[in-house]
Amino acid sequence: MNKYILGIDTSCYTTSIALIDINGRLLYDKRRILEVKRGKRGLRQSEAVFQHIKNFPMLYKDVLQKIDTKDIIKICCSSKPRNLEESYMPVFLSGVSMAKTISETLKIDYEEFSHQEGHIEAAKWSSKSLKNDKFIAVHISGGTTEILKVEKYNKRYNCEIIGGTKDISTGQLIDRIGVEMGLNFPAGKELDKISEKGILGKIKLPVSTKGTYINYSGVETFTKRIIQRGIEKNCDIAIGLFYAISKSLYKAIYEASKTYGINEILIAGGVASNRFLRDNLYRDFENKGVVIHFGKRKFCTDNAVGTALLGI
Repeated sequence: MNKYILGIDTSCYTTSIALIDINGRLLYDKRRILEVKRGKRGLRQSEAVFQHIKNFPMLYKDVLQKIDTKDIIKICCSSKPRNLEESYMPVFLSGVSMAKTISETLKIDYEEFSHQEGHIEAAKWSSKSLKNDKFIAVHISGGTTEILKVEKYNKRYNCEIIGGTKDISTGQLIDRIGVEMGLNFPAGKELDKISEKGILGKIKLPVSTKGTYINYSGVETFTKRIIQRGIEKNCDIAIGLFYAISKSLYKAIYEASKTYGINEILIAGGVASNRFLRDNLYRDFENKGVVIHFGKRKFCTDNAVGTALLGI
């Protein structure tokens, strides 16, 4: 008889549930994107919590149509952004509350992990190529751009920040430029699609990179001015933006690899699903003595799969 682990993640913009068996086989993976009004650049934490509370019962009811609750042996939940004592964000408490209630009702084990650990685990598992438990992880998402020296120990990921952005994250830059163009928030997918029609090289955008750290506020201001001028095509601006981002990430990641002597790099987080960034980083690191691992695009965006897998 199969036994299952239920994963729950309630991030800033997605309600996620996943179900795996004790051998790590994925049986169920559903997510509901939180609604953001057009023209807005995000949600208040209270609004996100409210939507999680609305979304969760529908997802949980769907899970129960697949299996019997007596076969669930553990619930794993994302309880905070990072695996640090001071890390906190109210949205995750909605998931924790629901997970603990189910755990108590079913009288089964309950474990907490960080949202970042879930991202890393989902990317590592779906890459099917990274086998080491010591590597550099690059977490690029809507709220985070961090280069991490990672070591897995007793199911947990110990992460030391060794680089990233000094101001806004990669995801924030993409979303702000997308909203400036009139796209819905979050704008990553739409901007990715628009960029496919762009001509690389028509728009050149400056990005400040020093060592393993990047600053994006300057390129944000510069790009917004180009959009407001109304002369250049959005598709050319989009491809120019992604090119600038990919080059800045390449420089910072390569510097981290040389500095710490680690040549295996895992790219995780929602922005890692961008086709152009993936292709460009693969090309840039070719013949550099650095091995780049990407998770499948589906498992780069917010999900509960990694959280469930950590419970094995």
